[in-house]
Amino acid sequence: MSNTISNPQDAEFSQRHFEANDEIDLRELFGVIWAGKALIISITLLFAVASVALALRMPNIYKSEALLAPAAEAQGGGLSALANQFGGLASLAGLNFGRSGSTDKTKLAIEVMKSRKFTSDFIGKHHILPELMAVDKWSLSDNKISYDPELYDINTKEWVRQVKPPLQATPSMQEAYKKFTKIFSVTGDKQSGLVTVSVEHKSPYVAKQWVDWLVSDINQVMKQRDVTEAKRSTEYLEKQIEQTNVADIRTVLYKLVEEQAKTIMFAEVRDEYIFKTVDPALVPEEKFKPKRALICVLGTLLGGMLAVFIVLVRYFVKKRN
Repeated sequence: MSNTISNPQDAEFSQRHFEANDEIDLRELFGVIWAGKALIISITLLFAVASVALALRMPNIYKSEALLAPAAEAQGGGLSALANQFGGLASLAGLNFGRSGSTDKTKLAIEVMKSRKFTSDFIGKHHILPELMAVDKWSLSDNKISYDPELYDINTKEWVRQVKPPLQATPSMQEAYKKFTKIFSVTGDKQSGLVTVSVEHKSPYVAKQWVDWLVSDINQVMKQRDVTEAKRSTEYLEKQIEQTNVADIRTVLYKLVEEQAKTIMFAEVRDEYIFKTVDPALVPEEKFKPKRALICVLGTLLGGMLAVFIVLVRYFVKKRN
């Protein structure tokens, strides 16, 4: 039977040997880094200068945002309650008011704002395609926007950019939508129910104006949707009233017609139909990005780590050869 128990003195000697090797390796590592300090300093300095130049070249981006609260009626009003009470007759009348747990108008409005159609209509209605796709910089002194001459000719109001097919000189709405989604945000707080709409732009005045337009347009769009639906429902209900002789059914149908009339009346007298403004958008005085100091620090650190890596790789390659 073989002896598997090691000598304690041999184990202690091996441990000291490994610790000595580790110490030698660390000394050797620091020695290599110290020997290549000139290269490390040069690369780090190069990255630091490049990061500073990049940070200075990046234009200021300003962010304007508005805080909105859902209108009380947007969570479902008397019409929904009546539909729950007379669900069968409401379905018979061709009306879909939604039930408990369904998407309310606030959530629907948020999704509409994110949709391609709403974005395309918004861009076309306010003629903001040049401000979205071709802005070069904004001047603080005279509050003027300058456009990239390689993209847009401000004198002739024509697009002059050079692109490959199937793209055209004038940006398509698909291109505009992709660009707009990068600078536009709408989020809802599940706990408070409040909604935040924000826009980022090189001009703080443009950012503020677009937020105001977005809030106004979504209220108008949702209002028009409900009014159109209410009018169609009213026409259908009136036909059903004419065709039935059952008193109870006629009573319920009249109540549904009354609720539709209330919907139309409410829409006509309220500008803030879906969202009420809690905190309106302001012209931001401070830039939102870029974080120039952070860019410079990260660029310098990246250069330093890369330089150390290059020095170590060169040393171990030479050592193996």
